[in-house]
Amino acid sequence: MALSSHTTSTGFLLPSIHSAPPFFTKQPNPITNSTATEQWIRLISEYARFKRLFYLRIDDCEATGNDWDEILRNERINRRLLPTYLSYIIETMIEKGLAEYEPPKQTRSVILYWRAPEEWAEALHGWVVSTGRLNTIMTFYEITEPEIESPLSGIPLPLLRKCISILAKTNRSQIIAIPDGEGARFFARSTLQ
Repeated sequence: MALSSHTTSTGFLLPSIHSAPPFFTKQPNPITNSTATEQWIRLISEYARFKRLFYLRIDDCEATGNDWDEILRNERINRRLLPTYLSYIIETMIEKGLAEYEPPKQTRSVILYWRAPEEWAEALHGWVVSTGRLNTIMTFYEITEPEIESPLSGIPLPLLRKCISILAKTNRSQIIAIPDGEGARFFARSTLQ
C-alpha cells in the first residue's frame, strides 16, 4: 500500500505517514524514533485542536469507540498505537510542556495543551472584556458553559484555574470562593505593567 494522506469521517486530514505500519510502534533507531514521536505529537495536538479534545488517556488506544479512534488506529492497514508507545509520547509531550498529568500523581491520563495555558489566559481575559464582565464575579460554570458558545466553552476546570492564576500574576484576575463553588473576578489590563 502506497503512503497517502486520508481524510477521516469527521473531516480531519491524516498525514501520509499515518499509512505507514512502522509509525504505530516505537522505533529502535533513536533518530527515527525521535522523528516519529515528533510527528505523533504534532498529529495529536492538531487533532485535539480540530476536535476540541482536552484529555488523552492510555485507555484511548486500548479500547475502541472513543474520540481518538481516528488517529490512534488505522483500520486500512490493521494497525493501532500501542499503550507503551503512547505512554512514551505522552512523557515527551509533558517534557515539552504540551501536556500535564491530570489528575496529578498518576501516569495514564493527561490534559493536552494544544493551546498554551498563557494563550488560553489571554483568550479568557479577552472574552471577559468583550462580554462586559470586568469587575464582576463569574462562576466557573458561567465561564465553561456560557449561554452563547465561546472560545472557552468546555475548557476543563484545571486548565481554567491555571489560566486565572496566570492572569492573577499580572493583577488581572482573582479566584473567589462563592457559595456554589468557585468563581473569579477579572480586572482591566494594568497600565503599570
